[in-house]
Parts: sequence; C-alpha cells; structure tokens
Amino acid sequence: MLLDAVWLSVRLSAVTTAILLVIGLPLAWWLATTCSRFKPAVEALTALPLVLPPTVLGFYLLVLMSPDTPLGAAWVRLTGDTLTFSFAGLVVASILYSLPFAVQPMQTAFSGVGTGLMEAAAMLGADRLDAFRTIALPLARRGMLTAGVLTFAHTLGEFGVVLMVGGNIPGRTRVISIEIFTAVETLDYRTAHVLSAGLLVVSFIVLTFVYVLNRGRARG
Repeated sequence: MLLDAVWLSVRLSAVTTAILLVIGLPLAWWLATTCSRFKPAVEALTALPLVLPPTVLGFYLLVLMSPDTPLGAAWVRLTGDTLTFSFAGLVVASILYSLPFAVQPMQTAFSGVGTGLMEAAAMLGADRLDAFRTIALPLARRGMLTAGVLTFAHTLGEFGVVLMVGGNIPGRTRVISIEIFTAVETLDYRTAHVLSAGLLVVSFIVLTFVYVLNRGRARG
C-alpha cells in the first residue's frame, strides 16, 4: 500500500513536471521579454496558486471537471472515465497548482539573458527561433533545471488540491501526502513518521540543490 502511494506520487510528479516544462517554457519567455500591458495580469494569474488556498483551487477544479460540466462530460465520452477522482484529474490539478514553480525560475533565467546577445544574433542573420535555441536556452539552462526540480518536489508533497479533486482512493488517487493523513487518522504514527521523514529529506535535498545551483549561477 505504501509503495503504491509512493509510486503514484512519483509518477504524478514526473508527468506534471514534464508537461509544465513544455507549456511553461514559452510562457516564461513571453513574460521575460514582453512589454504588453497584459503582462501584470498574466503574471498575477501565474502566481495565483502561491497565495490561493489549495482547497479553494481544488473546489473550483472539482466543479469544473465534474461529469455534469462540458469539460467533464467530454472527458467521459472520450475516455469512458471521469476526470474527477482519477489520475488524469490529479495531473490537471497539479499542473495548475505547480505552475508558478515552473514558470518563475525560467522567467528569471530568461530575464538574465538580456536582449544584447539576441540582437547580435539577429544582426548576424539568425532568426528568432534559432537565436532562442542557440543562445537563450543554453544560458537559461540552470533556471530550467531549477524549475524542474522545484516543480517535481512541490507536486510530490501536494495535499489540499489533490484531495479535493482526487479524493482518497487507494492505488488510484492516494498519494503520499494523503497516505500520511490517512495514517494519522488511524493512529498509525509509524507509517506517518516514515513517509513524513521521507518528504522532509527530499525537500531538504531539493532546496540545498537549488541554493547551490543559484550560488554557482551568481558566481558565473
């Protein structure tokens, strides 16, 4: 049972991180380079999960993905399963809840690249895509690595959002954080200690890695 929860959490974190690195990359680049008047609003929406209570976000996602809604009904017709109380629903919720942990480090990294090198590449005949691929991405690689690590670790410890959207179904939606909650409810403190200590160690290692990485970037 514990291994099921660990595997489910790792799988959820890996899928969420992979998706967020793909969809967060262009968003981070746009936020780092745009002068649009809509930028503050987009930044606020991106950062909203940092201040919004997880249960609030989880509640609205639960309502949005219900089989009675167009989105939920379309998913049922497409897959034969509900979006709520499923792994797919956990992925959707995790993507939204972990969005700032992916976008903000990449945005900061892209902002540090500056426009000088990109303009120089344009003068040498490189189009925007080539300049982005050969200049911006390599220079921002530490920010992307930071984004991936933070996103994975943050998703690994989610509780409120995944509980609201996925419930507590063993082998299906019961991730580590919910397993800890269940263990405490049943007075199984040994299991709660083991899982909590594991998350504590992982969190410490992740933060240490991020600080070391950022220190190296500052020196470079």
